[in-house]
Amino acid sequence: MKVVLKILFIVFLVWMATGIYLLKTNHKNAQIVIGLAVLYMTFVLMPLFIYYRYKNGKYKKYILNDTKIKEWINDEEGSSKN
Repeated sequence: MKVVLKILFIVFLVWMATGIYLLKTNHKNAQIVIGLAVLYMTFVLMPLFIYYRYKNGKYKKYILNDTKIKEWINDEEGSSKN
């Protein structure tokens, strides 16, 4: 999956570079090429990256819940008494 993401990202960079080149040469379809590259990044590359990055549950340590908030409050009360 990591290799696939790298290849897809390189495709995106080449696509954007082509769009910018066409834009500089005043090609009539330059805006369409850049727009399709942005759509590709939005609907293909980013969802695959997000899935790859968070599929193993690494995000769970960043989620706030009641127990973590209570621990923080207890830690603050304990440190303020010192």
